[in-house]
Amino acid sequence: MPHTSNIALIGYRGVGKTSVASLLATRLELDWVDADVEIEQRAGKSISAIFAESGEPVFRNLETQVVSELCQRERTVLALGGGAVLSEENRRCLADCQATVWLQASVETIASRISEDSSSAGRRPNLTNHGGRTEIELLLGEREPIYRACATLVVDTEGKSPAEVADEIVAALGPGCSG
Repeated sequence: MPHTSNIALIGYRGVGKTSVASLLATRLELDWVDADVEIEQRAGKSISAIFAESGEPVFRNLETQVVSELCQRERTVLALGGGAVLSEENRRCLADCQATVWLQASVETIASRISEDSSSAGRRPNLTNHGGRTEIELLLGEREPIYRACATLVVDTEGKSPAEVADEIVAALGPGCSG
């Protein structure tokens, strides 16, 4: 049984979590927050800089602190980083949300969206030595079972605008989904 009125958006980088979160929050009259932006603000540097200077474990620890705090809010749409579900503590926090929505897209669409996002390259590091499509395929293969286990709702973003995705989530959650 959910303990908060929060709605968490999970999924791989480039599926539209941030864009959909702001629209969904507006439709449901909720607050919204991007966990990656919150991490960068607290660290005073980009995620890429955190990875380069301190390594992924330090980033993941900070991410877990931020996700734990964000999940304690009420009436908030949370856009989580693509790897946030890797932490068991984060998964426990997500279980307390009213809904955890897994946004999906094909490898091709994700690769295209990431390459078209000029801010992404400077802020988000490659997570493997491969980068690009190969990295997406590898990490999606590892993360999909975790996304699936966390999700209370799955929404395919393929060929849809962020507004269409937000509308689909509102319709699927039904009346009273704003807490």
